[in-house]
Amino acid sequence: MQIQDNAVVSIHYTLTNEAGDTIDSSAGAEPLAYLHGAANIIPGLEDALVGKTAGDKLNVTVAPADGYGEHIAELVQEVPAEMFQGVDEVQVGMEFHAESNTGQPIAVTVTKVEDDKVTIDANHPLAGVTLSFDVEVVEVRDASAEELEHGHVHGAGDHEH
Repeated sequence: MQIQDNAVVSIHYTLTNEAGDTIDSSAGAEPLAYLHGAANIIPGLEDALVGKTAGDKLNVTVAPADGYGEHIAELVQEVPAEMFQGVDEVQVGMEFHAESNTGQPIAVTVTKVEDDKVTIDANHPLAGVTLSFDVEVVEVRDASAEELEHGHVHGAGDHEH
């Protein structure tokens, strides 16, 4: 079966950045299963997998626009440290949930702590990064009615969330 919309696809992958550093991998773990066409994975990788079948291996380079987006400078802000009341020690790399100007929840990462100021970044950590995927297609199958209704893959024999 070829990969197409509404197929459940299982892949093994290794994700690296432009420097060749491994960012993530399914090596030694279960393959990643996703519902093709349901925006479960980044568009650049999903597009490259169309038409592939179990056993296919490919290397895919994904530009930021087709991955996690470009890095947007306006999403980096310096805020008063007092905004982190209740946190013993704010450190670089910590992630917090905040609210956007429109009231939507967003994740922010602390990128700098200096005296009474904290720099936070609401960009995805991989925004602006060209990604390279080394992929092996493990399995392709039709999605169940429940998977299609929910827009994601369920575990073997039962519903997983």
